[in-house]
Amino acid sequence: MNLAGLNIRDLDYVVAVAEFLHFGKAAQSRNVSQPTLSAQLRKLEETLGVTLFERGARGVLVTAAGAPLVAQARVILAESRRLGELAMAAAEPLTGPFRLGVIATLGPYLLPLLLAPMRARYPKLQLVLTEGMTRPLIHALEAGELDAVIASTPVEDPALTALPLFREALVLAVPRDHPLAAVERVELADLPVEDLILLSEGHCLRDQALACCPQALRNGRGVQGGRQAASLETLRQMIGHGLGCSLLPQLAVQVGSLLDDMVAYRLVHGSSPERQLALIHRPSFGRIRDIRLLRELLLDALASAGTLTVHARPSTQRDALPRG
Repeated sequence: MNLAGLNIRDLDYVVAVAEFLHFGKAAQSRNVSQPTLSAQLRKLEETLGVTLFERGARGVLVTAAGAPLVAQARVILAESRRLGELAMAAAEPLTGPFRLGVIATLGPYLLPLLLAPMRARYPKLQLVLTEGMTRPLIHALEAGELDAVIASTPVEDPALTALPLFREALVLAVPRDHPLAAVERVELADLPVEDLILLSEGHCLRDQALACCPQALRNGRGVQGGRQAASLETLRQMIGHGLGCSLLPQLAVQVGSLLDDMVAYRLVHGSSPERQLALIHRPSFGRIRDIRLLRELLLDALASAGTLTVHARPSTQRDALPRG
C-alpha cells in the first residue's frame, strides 16, 4: 500500500464527516465545496482500500472497518497540531493566534477587565474567542479545537489540567419590590425557592443554583413553573420585570450595571454559595509557557476587580453589596 499521497488535509476531512455525519456540513466547516471534499474522500478510500463511510438515504454512518481509521486520524491530527504548538512555543511568548473558550456566564464580564491589559502587554497576540456552555467548550478543548477554556470547576474530564483563577460569590438578585430587597442580611435558608428562575439546561450556573436549593428538587416543585432564561442578561431582564429571583455571579453584578433601578442584589451570608473558575488546558499542549503567562495576566486583571477571591493573590475582597 502506497501512502505517499496521504495528507493531513484529507484526514481532517475524514474527522469532519465523522463529526457531522453529513458531507455538506463537513465541507462547510472546512471551507471547501462538497464535491471537493467528497472527491478527496473517495480517493482516500481507494488508497486505503477501505470504505470509511456508509452513504445512504437516511444519512451518513461510519463503517465498522472505518471506525478505527477515523480514531487514528484524530490521533494524527492532534499530533500534527502539537508540532505547530511546539514550534510556536519556541518563539516569542503569546504571539500569534490563541484560541480561548469562555463560558457564557463569565465572558461578557471578564473580558472588559482582560482585553486592554492583554493588548498592552502582548500586542502580537491574536486572541480568538469562543463563548458557549461548559460541555461543548470542554469537548472542543479535548478535540484540539481550542487551546484553553475558562470555566467553572470541577470539569468531567480528569485528564485535563485546571489552573485555579478565582472564586466569586453567587449573589441573590430580586426585583426592587420583592420583600428581600429591604432585608439587610439574607441567609441561605431565606432563598425564595418558589420564585427561583434558572438558566436553561447546559449552563453550569443552573446546576450551581439548584445545588444551593436542594429542597426544590426534593419536594418535586417545579422551579418557577419551569421558567428559564437562555442567557444571563435575559435572566436579569426577567428579574427586573418582577418575574422571579435568581442567583447571579458576583462579577456579573459588578460589571453588568444595567437594570440597577429594577434589580436589587443581596449577598447570602452563612454558608454562602459560590463558584470556582479555572483556566483549563490539555497537559500535552505544546505552549505551556503561554498558558502560564495567560494565567498570570488573568490573575492580575481579576485582582483589580476588588471583590473577588483571586487565587494566590493578597485578599482584596470586600462587601460591595447590597446595592440599594
